[in-house]
Amino acid sequence: MLRPLLCAPVPCWPVCRALCLAGALLLAGCAGSAPPAPWPGRLLGLLPADALLLGEQHDAAEHQRLQRQAVQWLAARGQLAAVVIEMAEHGHGTRGLPRQASQAQARAALQWNDAAWPWSSHGPVVMAAVAAGVPVLGGNLPRSRLRAAMDDAAWDRHLPAPALQRQYDALRQGHCGLLPEAQLVPMARMQIARDASLARTVQQALHPGQSVLLLAGNGHVLRRLGVPTHWPASLVSKVVMMQTLQTQSARTEIDDEADMVITTPALPPRDACAVLRRSRSGMAAPPALSSASPAATIALRP
Repeated sequence: MLRPLLCAPVPCWPVCRALCLAGALLLAGCAGSAPPAPWPGRLLGLLPADALLLGEQHDAAEHQRLQRQAVQWLAARGQLAAVVIEMAEHGHGTRGLPRQASQAQARAALQWNDAAWPWSSHGPVVMAAVAAGVPVLGGNLPRSRLRAAMDDAAWDRHLPAPALQRQYDALRQGHCGLLPEAQLVPMARMQIARDASLARTVQQALHPGQSVLLLAGNGHVLRRLGVPTHWPASLVSKVVMMQTLQTQSARTEIDDEADMVITTPALPPRDACAVLRRSRSGMAAPPALSSASPAATIALRP
Protein backbone atom coordinates (compact mmCIF):
# COMPACT_ATOMS: atom_id res chain seq x y z
CA MET A 1 0.00 0.00 0.00
CA LEU A 2 1.28 3.49 -0.86
CA ARG A 3 2.15 5.83 1.95
CA PRO A 4 -0.34 8.73 2.35
CA LEU A 5 2.39 11.19 1.33
CA LEU A 6 2.39 9.73 -2.20
CA CYS A 7 -1.31 10.49 -2.49
CA ALA A 8 -0.79 14.25 -2.19
CA PRO A 9 -1.82 16.24 -5.32
CA VAL A 10 0.93 17.57 -7.64
CA PRO A 11 0.65 20.43 -10.20
CA CYS A 12 0.68 19.36 -13.87
CA TRP A 13 3.14 21.41 -15.94
CA PRO A 14 2.98 21.08 -19.75
CA VAL A 15 6.42 19.44 -19.92
CA CYS A 16 5.51 16.56 -17.65
CA ARG A 17 2.05 15.47 -18.74
CA ALA A 18 3.15 11.84 -18.87
CA LEU A 19 4.39 11.98 -15.34
CA CYS A 20 1.20 13.71 -14.28
CA LEU A 21 -0.82 10.97 -15.92
CA ALA A 22 1.11 8.41 -13.91
CA GLY A 23 0.52 10.52 -10.84
CA ALA A 24 -3.19 10.61 -11.57
CA LEU A 25 -3.24 6.84 -11.71
CA LEU A 26 -1.49 6.72 -8.38
CA LEU A 27 -4.06 9.10 -6.96
CA ALA A 28 -6.86 6.95 -8.32
CA GLY A 29 -5.32 3.99 -6.55
CA CYS A 30 -5.14 5.99 -3.33
CA ALA A 31 -8.75 7.07 -3.69
CA GLY A 32 -9.68 3.44 -4.15
CA SER A 33 -8.40 2.65 -0.65
CA ALA A 34 -11.79 3.56 0.80
CA PRO A 35 -12.46 3.54 4.53
CA PRO A 36 -14.45 0.63 6.00
CA ALA A 37 -18.13 0.47 5.07
CA PRO A 38 -20.45 2.19 7.52
CA TRP A 39 -22.12 0.19 10.24
CA PRO A 40 -23.91 -2.20 10.06
CA GLY A 41 -22.81 -3.06 6.52
CA ARG A 42 -19.41 -4.02 7.93
CA LEU A 43 -21.04 -7.20 9.23
CA LEU A 44 -21.27 -8.44 5.66
CA GLY A 45 -17.59 -9.35 5.79
CA LEU A 46 -18.27 -11.71 8.71
CA LEU A 47 -21.05 -13.66 7.01
CA PRO A 48 -21.99 -16.42 6.62
CA ALA A 49 -21.82 -17.47 10.26
CA ASP A 50 -23.93 -19.69 12.47
CA ALA A 51 -23.62 -17.14 15.27
CA LEU A 52 -22.64 -13.48 15.47
CA LEU A 53 -21.53 -12.37 18.93
CA LEU A 54 -21.93 -8.65 19.48
CA GLY A 55 -20.33 -7.47 22.71
CA GLU A 56 -21.19 -4.22 24.42
CA GLN A 57 -20.25 -1.96 27.26
CA HIS A 58 -23.46 -1.97 29.25
CA ASP A 59 -23.49 1.74 30.10
CA ALA A 60 -22.72 2.96 26.56
CA ALA A 61 -25.98 4.03 24.91
CA GLU A 62 -24.22 4.19 21.53
CA HIS A 63 -23.62 0.44 21.72
CA GLN A 64 -27.31 -0.31 22.13
CA ARG A 65 -28.05 1.98 19.16
CA LEU A 66 -25.57 0.04 17.02
CA GLN A 67 -27.11 -3.24 18.20
CA ARG A 68 -30.54 -2.08 17.09
CA GLN A 69 -29.18 -1.19 13.66
CA ALA A 70 -27.53 -4.61 13.39
CA VAL A 71 -30.82 -6.34 14.23
CA GLN A 72 -32.72 -4.32 11.63
CA TRP A 73 -30.05 -4.83 8.94
CA LEU A 74 -29.77 -8.59 9.42
CA ALA A 75 -33.56 -9.03 9.63
CA ALA A 76 -34.13 -7.01 6.45
CA ARG A 77 -31.71 -9.34 4.63
CA GLY A 78 -33.53 -12.43 5.92
CA GLN A 79 -30.39 -13.56 7.72
CA LEU A 80 -31.45 -13.30 11.35
CA ALA A 81 -32.70 -16.52 12.96
CA ALA A 82 -33.01 -15.19 16.53
CA VAL A 83 -31.59 -12.70 18.99
CA VAL A 84 -30.21 -14.14 22.23
CA ILE A 85 -29.64 -11.65 25.04
CA GLU A 86 -27.75 -11.67 28.31
CA MET A 87 -30.36 -9.29 29.73
CA ALA A 88 -33.03 -11.97 30.26
CA GLU A 89 -32.97 -15.46 31.75
CA HIS A 90 -32.95 -18.68 29.76
CA GLY A 91 -36.46 -20.03 29.33
CA HIS A 92 -38.10 -16.68 28.60
CA GLY A 93 -38.56 -15.23 25.13
CA THR A 94 -40.79 -13.40 22.68
CA ARG A 95 -41.37 -16.34 20.35
CA GLY A 96 -45.04 -16.36 19.45
CA LEU A 97 -45.60 -12.65 19.97
CA PRO A 98 -47.05 -10.79 16.96
CA ARG A 99 -44.96 -8.16 15.21
CA GLN A 100 -47.23 -5.44 16.57
CA ALA A 101 -46.78 -6.61 20.19
CA SER A 102 -46.47 -3.84 22.76
CA GLN A 103 -43.46 -3.14 24.92
CA ALA A 104 -45.44 -4.35 27.92
CA GLN A 105 -46.07 -7.69 26.18
CA ALA A 106 -42.40 -8.07 25.29
CA ARG A 107 -41.27 -7.24 28.82
CA ALA A 108 -43.72 -9.75 30.28
CA ALA A 109 -42.63 -12.47 27.86
CA LEU A 110 -38.98 -11.95 28.80
CA GLN A 111 -39.71 -11.49 32.53
CA TRP A 112 -37.62 -8.33 32.26
CA ASN A 113 -35.74 -7.17 35.38
CA ASP A 114 -35.61 -3.40 34.99
CA ALA A 115 -33.55 -2.96 38.17
CA ALA A 116 -30.68 -4.90 36.62
CA TRP A 117 -31.16 -3.94 32.98
CA PRO A 118 -32.95 -0.63 32.28
CA TRP A 119 -35.59 -1.20 29.61
CA SER A 120 -34.96 2.33 28.36
CA SER A 121 -31.50 1.17 27.25
CA HIS A 122 -32.15 -2.29 25.86
CA GLY A 123 -35.87 -2.18 25.08
CA PRO A 124 -35.45 -0.55 21.64
CA VAL A 125 -33.18 -3.41 20.56
CA VAL A 126 -35.74 -5.98 21.69
CA MET A 127 -38.61 -4.18 19.98
CA ALA A 128 -36.66 -3.91 16.72
CA ALA A 129 -36.44 -7.70 16.63
CA VAL A 130 -40.10 -8.16 17.62
CA ALA A 131 -41.22 -5.76 14.87
CA ALA A 132 -39.16 -7.77 12.36
CA GLY A 133 -40.77 -11.05 13.44
CA VAL A 134 -37.51 -12.34 14.95
CA PRO A 135 -37.68 -14.10 18.33
CA VAL A 136 -35.74 -12.64 21.24
CA LEU A 137 -34.54 -15.32 23.67
CA GLY A 138 -33.21 -14.88 27.18
CA GLY A 139 -29.90 -16.68 27.52
CA ASN A 140 -28.60 -15.84 30.98
CA LEU A 141 -28.41 -18.43 33.73
CA PRO A 142 -31.56 -18.19 35.89
CA ARG A 143 -30.96 -16.66 39.30
CA SER A 144 -32.39 -19.80 40.88
CA ARG A 145 -29.35 -21.70 39.55
CA LEU A 146 -26.62 -19.21 40.48
CA ARG A 147 -25.85 -20.72 43.87
CA ALA A 148 -25.54 -24.23 42.43
CA ALA A 149 -23.16 -22.90 39.78
CA MET A 150 -21.00 -21.21 42.41
CA ASP A 151 -20.71 -24.50 44.30
CA ASP A 152 -19.95 -26.64 41.22
CA ALA A 153 -16.21 -27.35 41.10
CA ALA A 154 -16.58 -28.85 37.60
CA TRP A 155 -16.50 -25.33 36.17
CA ASP A 156 -12.93 -24.95 37.48
CA ARG A 157 -11.79 -27.39 34.79
CA HIS A 158 -13.53 -25.83 31.80
CA LEU A 159 -10.87 -23.27 30.87
CA PRO A 160 -7.12 -23.81 30.50
CA ALA A 161 -5.18 -22.54 33.51
CA PRO A 162 -4.02 -19.26 31.87
CA ALA A 163 -7.56 -18.39 30.77
CA LEU A 164 -8.95 -19.21 34.20
CA GLN A 165 -6.38 -16.92 35.75
CA ARG A 166 -7.57 -14.18 33.40
CA GLN A 167 -11.07 -14.70 34.75
CA TYR A 168 -9.79 -14.32 38.30
CA ASP A 169 -7.82 -11.19 37.42
CA ALA A 170 -10.79 -9.67 35.61
CA LEU A 171 -13.06 -10.30 38.57
CA ARG A 172 -10.59 -8.65 40.94
CA GLN A 173 -10.26 -5.61 38.71
CA GLY A 174 -13.95 -5.48 37.85
CA HIS A 175 -14.84 -5.36 41.53
CA CYS A 176 -12.20 -2.68 42.15
CA GLY A 177 -10.22 -4.94 44.49
CA LEU A 178 -13.19 -5.17 46.87
CA LEU A 179 -14.12 -8.79 46.21
CA PRO A 180 -12.96 -11.06 49.06
CA GLU A 181 -10.52 -13.72 47.82
CA ALA A 182 -12.78 -16.43 49.21
CA GLN A 183 -15.45 -15.39 46.72
CA LEU A 184 -13.17 -15.29 43.71
CA VAL A 185 -13.48 -18.95 42.70
CA PRO A 186 -17.27 -19.13 43.17
CA MET A 187 -17.72 -15.94 41.17
CA ALA A 188 -15.58 -17.28 38.32
CA ARG A 189 -17.66 -20.47 38.29
CA MET A 190 -20.80 -18.39 38.00
CA GLN A 191 -19.36 -16.37 35.10
CA ILE A 192 -18.41 -19.54 33.22
CA ALA A 193 -21.83 -21.09 33.91
CA ARG A 194 -23.49 -17.98 32.50
CA ASP A 195 -21.38 -18.31 29.35
CA ALA A 196 -22.47 -21.94 29.05
CA SER A 197 -26.13 -20.94 29.36
CA LEU A 198 -25.76 -18.29 26.65
CA ALA A 199 -23.96 -20.77 24.39
CA ARG A 200 -26.64 -23.41 24.89
CA THR A 201 -29.42 -20.94 24.07
CA VAL A 202 -27.69 -19.90 20.85
CA GLN A 203 -27.23 -23.52 19.79
CA GLN A 204 -30.91 -24.24 20.39
CA ALA A 205 -31.84 -21.36 18.06
CA LEU A 206 -29.54 -22.22 15.12
CA HIS A 207 -31.15 -22.27 11.68
CA PRO A 208 -29.46 -23.22 8.39
CA GLY A 209 -28.63 -20.24 6.19
CA GLN A 210 -29.20 -17.71 8.96
CA SER A 211 -27.28 -16.33 11.93
CA VAL A 212 -28.19 -16.16 15.59
CA LEU A 213 -27.19 -12.80 17.07
CA LEU A 214 -25.93 -12.86 20.66
CA LEU A 215 -25.99 -9.55 22.56
CA ALA A 216 -23.96 -9.56 25.76
CA GLY A 217 -21.21 -7.78 27.63
CA ASN A 218 -17.80 -8.02 26.01
CA GLY A 219 -16.58 -10.28 28.79
CA HIS A 220 -19.01 -12.95 27.61
CA VAL A 221 -18.10 -12.87 23.92
CA LEU A 222 -14.31 -13.21 24.20
CA ARG A 223 -13.24 -16.04 21.93
CA ARG A 224 -10.79 -17.74 24.32
CA LEU A 225 -12.56 -16.92 27.56
CA GLY A 226 -16.31 -16.67 27.05
CA VAL A 227 -19.24 -18.19 25.19
CA PRO A 228 -17.24 -19.58 22.21
CA THR A 229 -15.31 -21.91 24.54
CA HIS A 230 -18.55 -23.86 25.07
CA TRP A 231 -19.19 -24.61 21.38
CA PRO A 232 -18.06 -27.48 19.15
CA ALA A 233 -15.45 -26.61 16.53
CA SER A 234 -18.03 -27.19 13.80
CA LEU A 235 -20.06 -24.14 14.88
CA VAL A 236 -18.95 -21.10 12.88
CA SER A 237 -19.03 -17.96 15.01
CA LYS A 238 -17.76 -14.39 14.59
CA VAL A 239 -17.03 -11.97 17.42
CA VAL A 240 -17.55 -8.21 17.34
CA MET A 241 -16.49 -6.13 20.34
CA MET A 242 -17.75 -2.60 20.94
CA GLN A 243 -15.63 -0.41 23.17
CA THR A 244 -15.52 3.21 24.22
CA LEU A 245 -12.24 5.07 23.99
CA GLN A 246 -11.68 4.73 27.76
CA THR A 247 -11.83 0.92 27.67
CA GLN A 248 -9.84 0.11 24.53
CA SER A 249 -7.78 -3.05 24.99
CA ALA A 250 -4.29 -3.68 23.67
CA ARG A 251 -4.41 -4.43 19.93
CA THR A 252 -2.77 -7.82 20.25
CA GLU A 253 -5.35 -8.92 22.82
CA ILE A 254 -8.22 -7.74 20.64
CA ASP A 255 -6.89 -9.58 17.59
CA ASP A 256 -6.78 -12.74 19.66
CA GLU A 257 -10.34 -12.41 20.92
CA ALA A 258 -12.45 -10.75 18.22
CA ASP A 259 -12.92 -10.57 14.46
CA MET A 260 -13.91 -6.90 14.53
CA VAL A 261 -13.71 -4.03 17.01
CA ILE A 262 -16.01 -1.01 16.93
CA THR A 263 -14.77 2.00 18.89
CA THR A 264 -17.25 4.65 20.01
CA PRO A 265 -16.65 8.05 21.63
CA ALA A 266 -15.57 8.24 25.25
CA LEU A 267 -18.25 8.49 27.92
CA PRO A 268 -18.36 11.35 30.44
CA PRO A 269 -15.80 10.80 33.23
CA ARG A 270 -17.16 8.59 35.98
CA ASP A 271 -15.45 6.88 38.89
CA ALA A 272 -17.19 3.50 38.74
CA CYS A 273 -15.13 2.17 41.63
CA ALA A 274 -16.24 5.04 43.88
CA VAL A 275 -19.84 4.21 43.06
CA LEU A 276 -19.16 0.56 43.79
CA ARG A 277 -17.56 1.32 47.15
CA ARG A 278 -20.58 3.37 48.20
CA SER A 279 -22.97 0.67 47.02
CA ARG A 280 -21.24 -2.07 49.03
CA SER A 281 -22.64 -0.76 52.28
CA GLY A 282 -25.76 -2.83 52.79
CA MET A 283 -25.23 -5.00 49.70
CA ALA A 284 -26.15 -8.56 50.61
CA ALA A 285 -24.35 -10.50 47.89
CA PRO A 286 -21.96 -9.69 45.05
CA PRO A 287 -23.52 -11.92 42.37
CA ALA A 288 -26.18 -9.32 41.56
CA LEU A 289 -23.40 -6.77 41.15
CA SER A 290 -21.66 -8.99 38.66
CA SER A 291 -24.68 -9.09 36.38
CA ALA A 292 -25.77 -5.47 36.56
CA SER A 293 -22.96 -3.11 37.42
CA PRO A 294 -20.77 -1.57 34.71
CA ALA A 295 -17.96 -1.45 37.25
CA ALA A 296 -18.12 -5.20 37.62
CA THR A 297 -17.87 -5.81 33.88
CA ILE A 298 -15.29 -3.28 32.71
CA ALA A 299 -12.39 -5.63 33.42
CA LEU A 300 -14.16 -8.30 31.38
CA ARG A 301 -13.82 -5.97 28.37
CA PRO A 302 -17.43 -4.65 28.33
